[in-house]
Amino acid sequence: MNRLIQILAILMLVLVTASCQDILNQPPDDAITSEEFFNTSNDLRVYTNDLYSVMPKKSVYMDDASSDNILGVSAASRVEGSRTVPTNRGSGGWSWENLRKINYFLENYDRVDNENAKAKYSGIARFFRAYFYFEKVKRFGDVPWYSEVIDADDEELLNKARDPRAMVMDSVLADINYAVDNIPAEKQLSLITKYTALILKARISLFEGTFRKYHELENHEKFLEEAVSAAEELINAGAYTLYTNGGADQAYLDLFARNSQDMTETILAVDYEFGKRTHDLAYRMTAPTQGRWGLAKDLVNSYLMADGTPFTDQNDYETMGFYQEMQDRDPRLTQTTAGPDYSTYGSNEGEPVNLDITRTGYRVIKALPPKGPQWGSGGSYNDIILFRYAEVLLIYAEAKAELGTLTQGDLDMSINKLRDRVGMPHLNMADANANPDPYQEALYENVEQGSNKGVILEIRRERRIEMVNEGLRWDDLMRWKEGNIVEDPIRGIYFSGLGAHDFDNDGNADVYVHDGDAAGAPDEVTAMININERPLTNGTSGNLQLFDGGAFEEPKDYYYPIPKEDLNLNDNLVQTPGW
Repeated sequence: MNRLIQILAILMLVLVTASCQDILNQPPDDAITSEEFFNTSNDLRVYTNDLYSVMPKKSVYMDDASSDNILGVSAASRVEGSRTVPTNRGSGGWSWENLRKINYFLENYDRVDNENAKAKYSGIARFFRAYFYFEKVKRFGDVPWYSEVIDADDEELLNKARDPRAMVMDSVLADINYAVDNIPAEKQLSLITKYTALILKARISLFEGTFRKYHELENHEKFLEEAVSAAEELINAGAYTLYTNGGADQAYLDLFARNSQDMTETILAVDYEFGKRTHDLAYRMTAPTQGRWGLAKDLVNSYLMADGTPFTDQNDYETMGFYQEMQDRDPRLTQTTAGPDYSTYGSNEGEPVNLDITRTGYRVIKALPPKGPQWGSGGSYNDIILFRYAEVLLIYAEAKAELGTLTQGDLDMSINKLRDRVGMPHLNMADANANPDPYQEALYENVEQGSNKGVILEIRRERRIEMVNEGLRWDDLMRWKEGNIVEDPIRGIYFSGLGAHDFDNDGNADVYVHDGDAAGAPDEVTAMININERPLTNGTSGNLQLFDGGAFEEPKDYYYPIPKEDLNLNDNLVQTPGW
């Protein structure tokens, strides 16, 4: 115990010795710390445990509310088009503290006399450096690459310019390949393994490959091929499969709402535990003053009918009431949003319609744990999934489709596995390409116009539906060069007019729509819509519309600006184009 306390004390000393001129700029006192700390394999384990702070936590289940998928209390600045240049150094995502910790480890780990430990933990450190730089490139494009801790008097490195995106991403690829080659192939729910490295490599490579393709940058094929290779290796490993407990009408909901993850489908999760480590997501999802998250109508429209045909092929899809539009749909729809017969997770008792906690009316229930104490502020302890096997299947199919090498057999081992889980008909490649869905075509203006257009659109549909509310949607829009989507209004449930509406078809009114006078509302109504506060598109009828669309400037808004103070401190830094 004394040894562990000493290790932690030394580690804290290492990590707090840097100043605000970005933690890159002042190294720890190596003469003291490196010799005293990096001596055993346990030292390496303890140090790399601190690097997990690079990874997100509950924010992955919140990020879609800053995209076209979900509208919350208000639209995010990146959706509104109201982002501004930050002032303070190290703000706006231009922070390098975690990188300095990673590089310090990589400069000192080799002191330990244990080859297996050195391989494993250096692999984990380079996993985190790949993740760190992937996030930076997504946000800023060209960024300075640092593979060492900078000395306080190293003016050349302290005043380094941005390195080209191509160079940085080649370095990221080298890091994640090293991680794949050196971290053991073991299943660990909350620790980095070879399998975690493979799915991160697949995610990075798909992003970079499609970003380069649709933004007309060079060498996109290289990264798409790496995405296929990583996904295929993980698939062939046979370590994971899809979670199917509960069947088509329950498994998808159960995967996220249960308290504790297992390693059937989940590759990496953040572990939460009652009384020890909790979060507040359920409170945000259910308190009228908090998130008020609601699915966008165009997302709801994208869910297929149960027979595999597009919902939007129906002549009256635009004017369907809530009960009707929820019938005979992909089962994931009512496992993501509260349907007509909604019961909270773990309960068989019907839940009253509540539209006060959702702006669009399509209440988000994905990852909502059982009703009770977990719905209180800071009371949730269901684990948060960071990586899962379903994403691997989606990456495999999309990368092959974008490369032009996709076959029906590829779809059967990827997309159609996802459809099997929820009892949906298989995606047929020939049919999709012969008949591209006009509704999806209208959503994605920049999709490839070649022979695979139809199947690419269907893969995008599948990805949006399967991964909704898991923090990937904004990145998808950016890599597909579809930022203009945020200029479209976000709409909600359709109401045929003022008065009472029956949401569950039981003959009793659930919702009353009024123009300021609710005196005529039936006693059994559990939800009110005042069109003076939540307008309808046609005045007294139409869809709820509380966001009229944002602004997106091409190509500027695909990136973020560097803070003013950082530019002032380094004359070699150039502001992001357009900012």
